[in-house]
Amino acid sequence: MSSPTAGTRRIHVSAAVIRDDEGRLLLVRKAGTTAFMQPGGKPEPGETASETLSRELAEELGIHVAADALRGLGSFTAAAANEPGFVVVADVFAADIGDQQPAVGAEIAELAWVGPGEADRFEIAPLAREYFLPR
Repeated sequence: MSSPTAGTRRIHVSAAVIRDDEGRLLLVRKAGTTAFMQPGGKPEPGETASETLSRELAEELGIHVAADALRGLGSFTAAAANEPGFVVVADVFAADIGDQQPAVGAEIAELAWVGPGEADRFEIAPLAREYFLPR
């Protein structure tokens, strides 16, 4: 018997859970898209999942977190927000950014800190909505 996602096209990414002092989750919206999602992205050849996320955070948000400082939270699967017919398989890490202030960079158009009760104001990618938004 096959699983419900057998034969489904997958996109492998690394994604961050970054929270501020109020417990809000940092989400980003890439240029040309409508859904807010966790920062992160696809690996370059030869990168580990944590190396991918460390690079993506620097490129997208100007945040510097060493790959070995990221805390693995596991692998999570959800419908891809911007690519119909695909699921995203994300290696997710908690990232402590200290007093660094994220800034829009690379392909990021917008960022938002989303707290409990604020999610309805945004279109949020399934991965973030299903697993990581504060309740």
